[in-house]
Amino acid sequence: MSGWSLCRIPVQGVLLACLFSIVGVAQPPGRRPVRTVVSPEVESGKVTFRLFAPSADDVQVSSSDLGATGFQGTAMTRGEDGMWELELQVPPGYYRYNFMVDGVVVVDPANQTTSESNSRLWSLLEVPGEQWMDRQQVPQGAIAEVTYWSNVLGRFRRMHVYTPPGYEAGTERYPVLFLLHGATDSDDSWSTVGRAGVILDNLIAAGKAEAMIVVMPNGHTGPFRFGQGGGEMFGKFEQEFVEDILPAVDQRYRVHTDRSHRALAGLSMGGAHTLFIGLANPEQFGYLSVFSSGLFGLRSGEEMNEPARSFLELNKEKLDDEKMRAGLKHFSFVIGKDDFLLDTAKATVEMLRSRGFEVEYTETSGGHTWDNWRRYLYDLLPKLFQD
Repeated sequence: MSGWSLCRIPVQGVLLACLFSIVGVAQPPGRRPVRTVVSPEVESGKVTFRLFAPSADDVQVSSSDLGATGFQGTAMTRGEDGMWELELQVPPGYYRYNFMVDGVVVVDPANQTTSESNSRLWSLLEVPGEQWMDRQQVPQGAIAEVTYWSNVLGRFRRMHVYTPPGYEAGTERYPVLFLLHGATDSDDSWSTVGRAGVILDNLIAAGKAEAMIVVMPNGHTGPFRFGQGGGEMFGKFEQEFVEDILPAVDQRYRVHTDRSHRALAGLSMGGAHTLFIGLANPEQFGYLSVFSSGLFGLRSGEEMNEPARSFLELNKEKLDDEKMRAGLKHFSFVIGKDDFLLDTAKATVEMLRSRGFEVEYTETSGGHTWDNWRRYLYDLLPKLFQD
């Protein structure tokens, strides 16, 4: 089969753009011309999604971030020419979405900007209008996909690492923030939909945050799942973090390795990882911050669940060590008032305070969303490494 025939194969009603249409090669006789599609089109807060799928019977926009669509999807309208469209009013921000074409999930073929979760590739919608998380004309850092060998898991693994402007040409050492994602996400999430590198570039340029390295590892050791087996995977990552990720970062990057120059923060599942790793290894971290999380299953006025009880018993000596607590320069929790883990976060803070920890606790508006987590990161970064 010829090369042009391969790229003209219909896939679930979506015609894939062909190489010959890009370089100007004549189209085969009798073939429908490839359409030029602009999607998403963003103008004054109005977003128009488009998909040319003349053979499709049903097309929807599905999103875990856009409240106007919902994860189940919102129907697009078909034009007479086979172009499907959906127009929405969307506030400034960054949102993941997919198309559902006759029940099959596909990325937007007209949008090259993507974001990975644990088991899916998303298209990424960018609606500018918030300077603190929009890319500005300031010195830019770099984000690299870094491969390392995990002795704990016996295979190669990937993490994303941000280095600040000027790192490549310099010789100085930097503090390091380990930034952990939530359940169903991946090591790619914080740097794409989370805007971590852009937020830090803007803060450094404004003199509001210290230049630092940010390490964003993959908190899943396999396909995400609830229930049986999830706890084992949870523990495997924590072991890998201490035995493989920390040494890899210390060896590859010019980082300070003392406690006062290391921070650990995470959202949801990553917030729980932050507690388990940070409190079990207090000599390693001077800064801990938990977004939208706590010790899972812990609720005010209820008996402590087995995982939390076992963790506290196992780490009792370190949790009761006053010198270890004194070396913790910053310990914070932040969560939205509508977050389903609100009670868990409150109960965890109460328990930690009862054991002598000084914990900063903040409630914001909103729920368990990237709109909140980006803002939490923006608020946290100026508090790190300010000796």
